Parts: sequence; structure tokens; C-alpha cells
Amino acid sequence: MNYIVTTTIFPKSKALKQFEQMKDWTLLVVGDKKTPHEEYRKSSNIIYLDPEYQEATYKDLSDLIGWNCIQRRNIGYVEAFKRGASVIASIDDDNIPLPSWGSELYLNTPTPCTVYSPTNSLLPVWDPLSATNYPTLWHRGYPIDLIRQKNDLSKQPGTSTPTIQADFWDGDPDVDAIERMVFAPECTFDPSYFPFSGSVMSPFNSQNTFFTRNSIQNFFLFPHVGRMDDIWGSYYAQAKGETVLYNKATVVQERNVHNYLVDFSKEVDGYLNNTKLINDLVKNPEAIQSYVPERSYKALLEYTYLFK
Repeated sequence: MNYIVTTTIFPKSKALKQFEQMKDWTLLVVGDKKTPHEEYRKSSNIIYLDPEYQEATYKDLSDLIGWNCIQRRNIGYVEAFKRGASVIASIDDDNIPLPSWGSELYLNTPTPCTVYSPTNSLLPVWDPLSATNYPTLWHRGYPIDLIRQKNDLSKQPGTSTPTIQADFWDGDPDVDAIERMVFAPECTFDPSYFPFSGSVMSPFNSQNTFFTRNSIQNFFLFPHVGRMDDIWGSYYAQAKGETVLYNKATVVQERNVHNYLVDFSKEVDGYLNNTKLINDLVKNPEAIQSYVPERSYKALLEYTYLFK
């Protein structure tokens, strides 16, 4: 069984109406305090986890995460796992699926691809946008102090057997607030560049990403760290041994309205700490404890425990 997991505070979006009709997939929506509960409860094609269910079933994790935040999605990952999911797709409610969505899954399959490596062998990270037709942009969460070196890459044909597959997104790409304020990018990613992977860590997000049953246990949206929630989760998952493959765009993001200055303020921890965090995680995944609040780390421990 394949599950699609998301959380939302809005009525059913254009994207969710399409995802709930996906053949061979089950859409699981994690409710929040502001979600219009009755609309989702009466949807026969949706498994809806209302706040009462979450409090009754996942009380400790719920309390540690808190309400009115996208990190409620963690509860959906656990629920999908417990329902027997073999593949879990994590999506945003403003990402409209293209016809190809979900049709090219490479998870646990040796896959020919282009493999990228920093030419500076001391760099522990590379930027996946450098491998596309938009090399002047960088993925949210790529260390800003390394941007001038980010396109210094070597590439060669290779094979990857991914446990995580991060599909791209046409339209409004997943870049940081600085780029949105300066460039206001709208992208159409050339599919001929994909698929690709890297020899070192790279940032990926939770908006159009596929996980195996095993890899979801090592991916966590860290609460109380702003917009580094899924980014630090991506670095942590790779430090735990998960392998990511990037595939062509399979959604178009019509991004919900954001205040870019507010987004910037929620990304500052990443601007200041990403390079050091990555270097520390390469040595020891549990170094994440030094970068997140105690409540966030306790949430990670509870999340991990729930898979046992």
C-alpha cells in the first residue's frame, strides 16, 4: 500500500482534490486546530486524523510538536507506517501533481544516473539546483557561506539505489527567502538533467518526496527550528545512512501566500549553522542534539520510538 501524507489548515485545495483521486495511493491528512474538520471527515477518499485522534493516539509526540505547525505531518508518517505503508509520499497542499506524478519510482532500485561531487574534496555538501538548468539558484538549506563554490562540481555516470526520492517542482521552486526577494524565480526544470544524485550530503525537502518504509523512520520534521525543519531532517536522514535520488519535476507549486521577511527570520538558524551542522553530522548523527531545542530532540526520540 502506498500512502500520501500531508497536513493543512485550509479547505481542500486543487492539489488535494487531485491527490485524493490517485489510483493505487491513499491520501492521509493530518488535521490541525484550524483545519475545517468536517470537510475532511466526510471525504470518503481521505483518511483524516483529527486533533482528537492525534491526542488520543500520539499524545506525547503531539505535545512535544505543538499545534498550528507543519511538523504535525510527522504524526502522519507514523500512522501510514502503522497502517502498513510500503511507500510514503510527503506532499504540500499547494503542489499540483503533473500526469507523471508517482509513475517513476526508483526506490530500492539500482538506477543509472549522473553522480555529482564537489571538486573541493573537503566540502561535505553539494547543491542539487547546481545540476539543473538553474545553476544560479540554490536549494533552501544549502549553506549560504558556500554559495560561491556551489557550482564547482565534477560529474560522472553512475548508479544509485535510493531509499529516498526527491522529485522537483516547477513553478515557484524551493529556494530560500533571500532568493525570493532578490530573484522572484519561476522555474521550468529541464527533465533531461534528471535523475541525479551526489557523493556527499545535499538538502531536500518534504513537499514532493518519496520514502521507503524503512527510510521514513530516519526522516523527521524538527519542530521549533523554523524553516529548517525538513532541511535538517534531510541532513539527519543522510547521516543515518539514507540515500537520496533527485528526479524531474512532477508537481507545479502554486505557493500559498508568504511574507518573505517572516520566512527569512525563520531561516536564520540555518544561515548561521548549516555548514557546521553538516560537518558534525558526518561524524555523528546524534550531533543534531546540539542544534535543536531540548523539546525538539525529545520529539525526535518519541518519533523514533513509535516505529518500534
